[in-house]
Amino acid sequence: MAIQTIPAKLKRNGSDPAYKNKPAYYVKENGQWTATSFADYYKETLQAARALIQLGIANDGKICILAFNRPEWVVADLAAMMIGGVPAGIYQTCSPEEVQYIIHHSESKVVFVENKEQWDKVKQEEKNLPLLEKIVVMRGTTIEDEKTIGWDDFLALGEQVPEQQVFDRMDSIDSNAPATFIYTSGTTGPPKAVMLSHDNLAFTADLAMQMVDMNNDDCSVSYLPLSHIAEQMFSIHGPITAGSPIYFAESMEKLPDNLKEVQPTIIFGVPRIWEKFHAGVTAKLAEATGAKKKLVEWALQVGEDRNALINGGKSVPLSLRIQFRIANKLIYSKVKPALGLGRARICISGAAPIASEILQFFSGLDLVIHEVYGQSEDCGPTTFNLPGKTKFGSVGPAVPGVQVALAEGSDEDGKEIIVKGRNVFLGYYKDEDATNATLIDGWLYSGDLGKKDEEGFFHIVGRKKEIIITAGGKNIAPKNIEAALKNIPVISQAVVIGDRRKFLSALLTVDEAEAQKWASENNASVDSLSTNDDFYAQLNEKIQSEVNSRFAKVEHIRKFKVLPRELSIDEGELTPTLKIKRRVINTNWADVIESMYE
Repeated sequence: MAIQTIPAKLKRNGSDPAYKNKPAYYVKENGQWTATSFADYYKETLQAARALIQLGIANDGKICILAFNRPEWVVADLAAMMIGGVPAGIYQTCSPEEVQYIIHHSESKVVFVENKEQWDKVKQEEKNLPLLEKIVVMRGTTIEDEKTIGWDDFLALGEQVPEQQVFDRMDSIDSNAPATFIYTSGTTGPPKAVMLSHDNLAFTADLAMQMVDMNNDDCSVSYLPLSHIAEQMFSIHGPITAGSPIYFAESMEKLPDNLKEVQPTIIFGVPRIWEKFHAGVTAKLAEATGAKKKLVEWALQVGEDRNALINGGKSVPLSLRIQFRIANKLIYSKVKPALGLGRARICISGAAPIASEILQFFSGLDLVIHEVYGQSEDCGPTTFNLPGKTKFGSVGPAVPGVQVALAEGSDEDGKEIIVKGRNVFLGYYKDEDATNATLIDGWLYSGDLGKKDEEGFFHIVGRKKEIIITAGGKNIAPKNIEAALKNIPVISQAVVIGDRRKFLSALLTVDEAEAQKWASENNASVDSLSTNDDFYAQLNEKIQSEVNSRFAKVEHIRKFKVLPRELSIDEGELTPTLKIKRRVINTNWADVIESMYE
């Protein structure tokens, strides 16, 4: 019988001779990647669990964690679950008010913070946190404060609690009780606390391992926010289940270097990560001329042809296998390691739509990116493009063991995707109305509109709450139009406007590297592109030929504005996982929007 809690799996890894001496995670210290074994990982988590009991965390007590990806994050998370408690991650980018909301809403008595910057956010709102009793500061930071304790002193508290108390708590865990809260990113209002059970997490981790054949020879780099369920699956629950190690990235700025050093076998990225890779590679390959250019084009075609067959579950003929070996030796084996993907066995994109053209391009470099679709409410995966069963432009078939269907209705733009299975959440904490609106007869109503093709692959066409209804009464899903706009290399972000308007328009931001390139080629300054007539004219040509040509007339972008800066998390325009917040963007850029309709 499968182990039904992640802490129990960690205990197995820390005690079993087959696992305990294997590396569980790596951190970079003094220029070197240093390993910690599963035995020590478990030992520190057990000690932290004892300390939490000493701090008064009850069987269903809550804690919060506010930090970048690092060992203390996962240790605190697992320690809380180990004693029947419920951890909740907070995005590093959250404002003091947002931090206060989550700590108070979750009723957390203890919060773990990374450094002085994050500690300041908590202290600033301390008067609005009547339930908060202790702030634990992670390694590397010392703060003198009555309510604050350092990491080592926190662990030392555990000496006052017998290990057996932790084991008794672990043994009494109900696998259907809440194990963690995942706070939604707040695209449609205040964040809601998604309650995921121990069985939700264990089932989904087993499922993830099965889908990508994950084993203890695999490794990954932890860098996306651990407050997000997808990163938790790739950094905590999946690796513990498989007995495989993770590498904690030093920072987002050092991620490219870290990837090159580690060369992970499994990598998960949001679309913006893959878009940046794509921009960098295409710029480099564009420098090739003459015979070298022809070689690159040939290799890209070979990669596309081979992977198209594999993705469709078909065999590769001998002649193409020979061409592939040559292309690999001359091109792929040089390009992939330069990206940090030399050993990449499974590449995954999720959390937002990605243009199929980008997936097609990477398949030409022998990097097949498998798009996954899901939400926090079902632990991350609803559908997944499996190895050997992948179709670019789709989000894949239903994941094994989970029912995925289209709700009844006659919406020509697509029907709401609904999900039922052991990965579906318990409900929203302290929000019965939202729970009842989302969970109906055991089905999770996703809010996403989709279609299912004859081969069983699902396609996302939009979101119910994001459907644009034009002044002419036409219902338009903006996601696909935005993805097409972002496929123009110089465009980094696109927001389609048009609700209750006569026509569609778009707010655009430009990719820094591509903008620099255009500016130098056209004797212009990068700062002037938002008002440069020549730039607008060339961009308009691209939009007409590469975007509007793909859509119905009512879906054409008639006007657009290039914004003078990127959309920002700090300004509330993007979630920490880089999803756009339409309501905030509409407010922040109201004058610019109105100028397009004057």
